[in-house]
Amino acid sequence: MPKTRIEWCDFTINPVKGLCPVACKDNQGKEYCYARRMYKRFHLRSDGTINPAWDYEIRFVSDAMDCCLDMKAGSKVFIGSTMELFGEWIKPEWLRSIFGVAELCHDITFIFLTKQPQNLIKWSPFPSNCWVGVTVTDDYHQIEALAWLSRIEAKVKFLSCEPLLGEIILPYAGLEKVIQWVIIGQQTPGTKTAPKIEWVEEIVKACDKAGVAVFLKY
Repeated sequence: MPKTRIEWCDFTINPVKGLCPVACKDNQGKEYCYARRMYKRFHLRSDGTINPAWDYEIRFVSDAMDCCLDMKAGSKVFIGSTMELFGEWIKPEWLRSIFGVAELCHDITFIFLTKQPQNLIKWSPFPSNCWVGVTVTDDYHQIEALAWLSRIEAKVKFLSCEPLLGEIILPYAGLEKVIQWVIIGQQTPGTKTAPKIEWVEEIVKACDKAGVAVFLKY
């Protein structure tokens, strides 16, 4: 089983392989995506030939989701930890296949996270066992994310404020009608990338008032 060290799920599955086109950058313009870093590191073998496992080509692995059929009921599975699954480079039939497996495995929770919230509406309503979230790093992005999340149907909708790179002012009134969960985390372990404590406190305060669950990553 594809176990993971991500604290808020039990497993990760990447049915779409390849170098993700989304190059996430911090406030200094430095790219921080671990998946892109891994692909670039292992793309070539020592003899200069391409390593098939780390080929940049974006491709669908049709049997990657088969392990879900044998997973323990109640498991939480993060789908697409190394790829943006709601980008224009993802073929619709790939997502239909992924959601088809989710519908078959009704006793497992499937978690999806995107930086392309404008494309979520194409797939709403989502299967009843799917949680759908948007990554936001600052206040500008959370305003856009909440606007798009308010337009889709999913059992659980959430924000992932990881990495938290700036202040985020969440609205108290009606927040629980849009999202049910917020993840807060820093860019990488270490004090140099830790967000300001007042940024974290502001988000937690807003969520507490609205009755929205918070997951703090350390």
